[in-house]
Amino acid sequence: MKKPSLLKNSHRLPLALAAVVVAGLGAWLLPSFYSPSPTAAKIVDEMEAVAGGAHPGFRRNHAKGQCISGHFESTGNALEISRASLLQPGNVPLIGRLSAAGGDPAQADAHGMIRSMALRLAGDDGETWYMAMNSVPVFPVNTPEGLYEQLRASIPEYGGTGPDPKKMQAFKSAHPEMRPFETWLAAHPGSSGFDNTAYYSVNAFRMTNAQGQVHFVRWSMVPEAPYKPMTAAESSDPDFLAFGFATQLEQGPVRWHLMITLADPGDVTTDATVRWPEGRRQIDAGVLVIDRQQSQVEGACRDVDFNPLQLPAGIGPSDDPLLLAREAAYAESHRRRVEEEGAH
Repeated sequence: MKKPSLLKNSHRLPLALAAVVVAGLGAWLLPSFYSPSPTAAKIVDEMEAVAGGAHPGFRRNHAKGQCISGHFESTGNALEISRASLLQPGNVPLIGRLSAAGGDPAQADAHGMIRSMALRLAGDDGETWYMAMNSVPVFPVNTPEGLYEQLRASIPEYGGTGPDPKKMQAFKSAHPEMRPFETWLAAHPGSSGFDNTAYYSVNAFRMTNAQGQVHFVRWSMVPEAPYKPMTAAESSDPDFLAFGFATQLEQGPVRWHLMITLADPGDVTTDATVRWPEGRRQIDAGVLVIDRQQSQVEGACRDVDFNPLQLPAGIGPSDDPLLLAREAAYAESHRRRVEEEGAH
């Protein structure tokens, strides 16, 4: 099979959508106005700096990716902890995006080994559930200030290809909460594809059932495909992730199980750097079935802001401070893409 071209030079939002998005941004960005520092604009500025500058029309992080679509087959098992209609037994259509970390849309896949899955489930009743998940179950820092400092330490040296080692070491020394993230990465080498990677909500959320009972949870998408490490040939292929996923889809749909993990009393729900102990109860809420992939330039995911706080009734955020920072940064990145479209 001839290998297709997976990157294009532009990624522009339709002007009609741009007007709608701009109208709604004021409310989305309120959290950043009331935070002392850093604002969403500052965080996104640093994302651009880490990527060597802005890449107009592309997301400021996870810039390289592709659209996916399919459906979620809910078992109804999770109704005991959430009244969300999207968890009722049955199928829910979805669109999504698979991507690798980094703000450069032309980077080689081996340089973005932290991968992401973003989804939008949409029910017939108008309820939607947006998820933004990473392939590492913990975040490197636990506050917006820590995220800002990490980005500043990650800016490439002038004339170099990576950050200043002294600045990065100083950051790590000042942020010991980063160790679980680094330990996970060292023990879990990148897999051979998107299809055999697990994706995690990272932050904790709050689920409320029909009786008003509240449970704190995290969730993950656990693949049915067995893990395989990335090969040397794949690591030298700049586009092996998207091409490999397309090859898998030629053989049939790719599937993950939505596993919801319930916190025990006393488990930390406001710190994304802390994993819960093994053995916590899990609910298999259903199966994610992906049967199509499209270019991110032409696919349905292109214009979607996969904001993790767009949640259905029965699912809400925890008090993790990173959630509001993520919400505001997603909106700021989207706003810049809208403005870039208007400039053309």
